[in-house]
Amino acid sequence: MKKALILVDHGSVFDAANEQLAALADLLRKRNHEFDIVRHAHMELARPTIGESFDECVSEGALDITVHPYFLAPGRHSTTDIPRMVEAAAARHPEVRYRVTEPLGIHESLLDIVLERARDRCD
Repeated sequence: MKKALILVDHGSVFDAANEQLAALADLLRKRNHEFDIVRHAHMELARPTIGESFDECVSEGALDITVHPYFLAPGRHSTTDIPRMVEAAAARHPEVRYRVTEPLGIHESLLDIVLERARDRCD
């Protein structure tokens, strides 16, 4: 059974912001061994939408789709809006299992990133 991962951010009117999520999806695609398909989507303001990416994963044979809100903290978008949008996309594909993960939240791995960024600004 093919498994897919969709990263979702808010979306922006600035192309450079949207391109970062696409670049992250590309890195994950090359590094991961758990997901056959890795895509990205924007909640609003840019394409691909959640529905478009979900449909694309299904058209490539995914029957198990994990959606990760690429947000730091739980809020309305990651806990309500994105799950609702994913549910609407999944309703078109009743044969597909899906889940929406928690956002990044507090995780020890993020500490290293924060410290690295802070050191970069101090040099």
